[in-house]
Amino acid sequence: MSMSKAGIYNQLTSEHGEKFPAEAAQYAVDNIVFDWKGNALKKAQIYAEKMSMSDSAIYQQLTSEYGEKFTPEEAQYAIDNLK
Repeated sequence: MSMSKAGIYNQLTSEHGEKFPAEAAQYAVDNIVFDWKGNALKKAQIYAEKMSMSDSAIYQQLTSEYGEKFTPEEAQYAIDNLK
């Protein structure tokens, strides 16, 4: 699913998601080993290929609190490495 750390946390704690307690979700995201920049790049590629979004629109979507919630550094890595 190529989610961000914040996106996973929200999914785990959401009343519409997994409904884990905040402490359990925080433990999970603190101890999970993922390539967050790689996840951001995969998500950016989907936006570029399937939705024909511009780099700036992809960056905004990747970093938006209502979007993917990647960090600015992760989103910039994705934009810099889009093919």
